[in-house]
Amino acid sequence: MTTQSIRIHTASSDETRRLGTMVGRELSNPAFIGLTGDLGSGKTVFVQGLARGLEVPERYAVTSPTYTFINEYPGRLTLFHVDLYRISHVDELTDIGFDDLTDDSGVVVVEWAERLPQDFHSFNIKIFLDMTGDDTRTCRFFFYGRPSMNLIRDLKHNFNTDEA
Repeated sequence: MTTQSIRIHTASSDETRRLGTMVGRELSNPAFIGLTGDLGSGKTVFVQGLARGLEVPERYAVTSPTYTFINEYPGRLTLFHVDLYRISHVDELTDIGFDDLTDDSGVVVVEWAERLPQDFHSFNIKIFLDMTGDDTRTCRFFFYGRPSMNLIRDLKHNFNTDEA
Protein backbone atom coordinates (compact mmCIF):
# COMPACT_ATOMS: atom_id res chain seq x y z
CA MET A 1 0.00 0.00 0.00
CA THR A 2 1.39 3.39 -0.99
CA THR A 3 1.30 5.80 1.90
CA GLN A 4 2.92 8.82 0.27
CA SER A 5 4.18 9.90 -3.12
CA ILE A 6 6.12 12.91 -4.24
CA ARG A 7 7.62 14.16 -7.51
CA ILE A 8 11.01 15.90 -7.38
CA HIS A 9 12.62 17.85 -10.19
CA THR A 10 16.43 18.01 -10.38
CA ALA A 11 18.39 20.36 -12.63
CA SER A 12 21.76 18.56 -12.73
CA SER A 13 23.50 15.29 -11.92
CA ASP A 14 24.94 16.99 -8.81
CA GLU A 15 21.41 17.73 -7.66
CA THR A 16 20.31 14.12 -8.36
CA ARG A 17 23.32 12.93 -6.34
CA ARG A 18 22.38 15.34 -3.51
CA LEU A 19 18.88 13.88 -3.57
CA GLY A 20 20.35 10.40 -3.05
CA THR A 21 22.51 11.70 -0.21
CA MET A 22 19.49 13.13 1.56
CA VAL A 23 17.63 9.81 1.28
CA GLY A 24 20.66 7.88 2.55
CA ARG A 25 21.11 10.16 5.57
CA GLU A 26 17.53 9.61 6.60
CA LEU A 27 17.63 5.79 6.44
CA SER A 28 18.15 4.25 9.87
CA ASN A 29 16.84 0.74 9.19
CA PRO A 30 17.34 -1.82 6.42
CA ALA A 31 15.40 -0.87 3.31
CA PHE A 32 14.59 -2.23 -0.14
CA ILE A 33 14.63 0.48 -2.83
CA GLY A 34 13.68 -0.01 -6.48
CA LEU A 35 14.92 2.30 -9.24
CA THR A 36 13.37 2.45 -12.69
CA GLY A 37 14.38 4.61 -15.62
CA ASP A 38 15.90 4.59 -19.08
CA LEU A 39 19.64 4.31 -19.69
CA GLY A 40 21.22 7.59 -18.63
CA SER A 41 18.30 8.66 -16.44
CA GLY A 42 20.45 9.00 -13.31
CA LYS A 43 19.94 5.73 -11.43
CA THR A 44 23.63 5.20 -10.67
CA VAL A 45 24.13 8.90 -9.92
CA PHE A 46 21.32 8.66 -7.36
CA VAL A 47 22.98 5.57 -5.81
CA GLN A 48 26.29 7.44 -5.57
CA GLY A 49 24.55 10.01 -3.40
CA LEU A 50 22.71 7.33 -1.44
CA ALA A 51 26.08 5.74 -0.63
CA ARG A 52 27.43 9.02 0.74
CA GLY A 53 24.32 9.48 2.84
CA LEU A 54 24.86 5.98 4.25
CA GLU A 55 28.44 7.01 5.09
CA VAL A 56 30.14 4.74 2.59
CA PRO A 57 33.76 6.00 2.70
CA GLU A 58 34.83 8.25 -0.17
CA ARG A 59 37.57 5.77 -1.11
CA TYR A 60 34.87 3.48 -2.54
CA ALA A 61 33.96 4.49 -6.07
CA VAL A 62 30.28 3.70 -6.49
CA THR A 63 29.83 2.41 -10.02
CA SER A 64 27.11 0.55 -11.86
CA PRO A 65 27.35 -3.21 -11.27
CA THR A 66 26.08 -3.96 -14.79
CA TYR A 67 28.58 -6.78 -15.28
CA THR A 68 29.08 -7.89 -11.67
CA PHE A 69 25.33 -7.63 -10.92
CA ILE A 70 25.86 -6.78 -7.22
CA ASN A 71 28.30 -4.41 -5.52
CA GLU A 72 28.53 -4.27 -1.73
CA TYR A 73 29.73 -1.19 0.13
CA PRO A 74 30.37 -0.82 3.87
CA GLY A 75 28.72 2.10 5.61
CA ARG A 76 26.46 2.99 8.50
CA LEU A 77 24.18 0.39 6.89
CA THR A 78 25.69 -1.96 4.32
CA LEU A 79 24.70 -0.91 0.81
CA PHE A 80 23.96 -3.62 -1.74
CA HIS A 81 23.80 -2.05 -5.21
CA VAL A 82 22.12 -4.37 -7.70
CA ASP A 83 21.81 -3.88 -11.46
CA LEU A 84 19.38 -6.17 -13.28
CA TYR A 85 19.91 -4.72 -16.77
CA ARG A 86 21.53 -7.91 -18.06
CA ILE A 87 19.06 -10.30 -16.40
CA SER A 88 16.93 -12.00 -19.03
CA HIS A 89 15.02 -14.47 -16.85
CA VAL A 90 13.91 -14.45 -13.22
CA ASP A 91 15.75 -17.75 -12.58
CA GLU A 92 19.03 -15.87 -12.97
CA LEU A 93 18.34 -13.96 -9.75
CA THR A 94 19.21 -17.06 -7.73
CA ASP A 95 22.41 -17.54 -9.75
CA ILE A 96 23.67 -14.04 -8.90
CA GLY A 97 22.84 -14.39 -5.19
CA PHE A 98 19.96 -11.92 -5.19
CA ASP A 99 17.84 -14.12 -2.91
CA ASP A 100 20.43 -13.68 -0.15
CA LEU A 101 19.94 -9.90 -0.18
CA THR A 102 16.30 -9.88 0.84
CA ASP A 103 16.94 -10.75 4.47
CA ASP A 104 16.90 -7.15 5.76
CA SER A 105 20.65 -7.02 6.36
CA GLY A 106 21.19 -3.56 4.87
CA VAL A 107 19.97 -1.21 2.20
CA VAL A 108 19.32 -3.01 -1.07
CA VAL A 109 18.91 -0.70 -4.05
CA VAL A 110 17.93 -2.31 -7.34
CA GLU A 111 18.44 -0.64 -10.71
CA TRP A 112 16.01 -1.90 -13.36
CA ALA A 113 13.61 -2.99 -10.61
CA GLU A 114 10.87 -3.48 -13.20
CA ARG A 115 12.65 -6.72 -14.18
CA LEU A 116 11.64 -8.28 -10.87
CA PRO A 117 8.37 -10.22 -10.75
CA GLN A 118 5.52 -8.19 -9.23
CA ASP A 119 5.33 -10.45 -6.19
CA PHE A 120 9.08 -10.92 -5.69
CA HIS A 121 9.65 -8.50 -2.83
CA SER A 122 7.99 -5.59 -1.14
CA PHE A 123 9.75 -2.30 -1.76
CA ASN A 124 10.00 0.35 0.93
CA ILE A 125 10.62 3.00 -1.73
CA LYS A 126 10.27 2.92 -5.52
CA ILE A 127 11.74 5.73 -7.56
CA PHE A 128 11.00 6.33 -11.24
CA LEU A 129 13.60 8.58 -12.88
CA ASP A 130 12.59 10.33 -16.08
CA MET A 131 14.86 12.45 -18.30
CA THR A 132 13.19 15.77 -19.03
CA GLY A 133 16.22 17.41 -20.67
CA ASP A 134 19.97 16.95 -21.06
CA ASP A 135 20.59 17.52 -17.34
CA THR A 136 17.11 17.68 -15.86
CA ARG A 137 15.23 14.80 -14.27
CA THR A 138 11.89 14.13 -12.66
CA CYS A 139 12.10 11.60 -9.84
CA ARG A 140 8.78 10.12 -8.75
CA PHE A 141 9.01 8.64 -5.25
CA PHE A 142 6.50 6.12 -3.93
CA PHE A 143 6.81 5.22 -0.26
CA TYR A 144 5.33 1.93 0.93
CA GLY A 145 4.60 1.11 4.53
CA ARG A 146 5.50 3.84 6.96
CA PRO A 147 7.74 6.44 5.32
CA SER A 148 9.95 8.80 7.24
CA MET A 149 7.99 12.00 7.57
CA ASN A 150 11.30 13.80 8.21
CA LEU A 151 12.58 12.63 4.82
CA ILE A 152 9.44 13.73 3.02
CA ARG A 153 9.51 17.12 4.76
CA ASP A 154 13.22 17.59 3.93
CA LEU A 155 12.67 16.63 0.29
CA LYS A 156 9.85 19.14 -0.02
CA HIS A 157 11.97 21.83 1.65
CA ASN A 158 15.16 21.26 -0.39
CA PHE A 159 13.89 20.42 -3.87
CA ASN A 160 11.40 21.58 -6.47
CA THR A 161 8.52 19.17 -5.72
CA ASP A 162 4.89 18.43 -6.37
CA GLU A 163 2.60 15.52 -5.55
CA ALA A 164 3.15 12.49 -7.80
